[in-house]
Amino acid sequence: MTSFDDQGFPVVHLSSDGWSTEDEATATCFCGAVQLVLPLKKPGLLNRHVCHCIDCRKIGSAFYQSNITVDDTYLKHVRGEDNLSTFSEEKTIRANATMTNYFCKTCGTLMYRRGARFPGLTILRTGTVDDLSLADTKLRPQVEQFIERRAPWSKPIEGTAQVVGMHQPSDIEGIP
Repeated sequence: MTSFDDQGFPVVHLSSDGWSTEDEATATCFCGAVQLVLPLKKPGLLNRHVCHCIDCRKIGSAFYQSNITVDDTYLKHVRGEDNLSTFSEEKTIRANATMTNYFCKTCGTLMYRRGARFPGLTILRTGTVDDLSLADTKLRPQVEQFIERRAPWSKPIEGTAQVVGMHQPSDIEGIP
């Protein structure tokens, strides 16, 4: 059973200083060495998506990943930016699309990815957000992409756009 701190946040890692407001929330690695502040609204929060691509499967050690795309100018490093290690991969699901992965050096948590094809954007892992209730509200996925790669036992998320390949901004217009 999950325990909760005084603010009602599930205690799921070694850090206990996560928070959220109407506009922002923290994302922390498992050991607490790295913490970010991300926007919960536009213009900083660009989209929320589940990705079934092979890259996300492998780098995340799961059959899909829940992600948040934010504008870099709205992403703040509270602590541990110097504790991030990077791994870049040139051979990705798209040609000329190097992706750089940012991991906590201490615990190995993948905090985010940045892609050569997406300058100025960061793709954070939704699972690093400290206020887990946001996954059901403000950070609920708008779209599932690469659905042609979805595991056969995994069902579409109700209310999300379903996209073959990578989604485009027009795919999520009108989805809150």
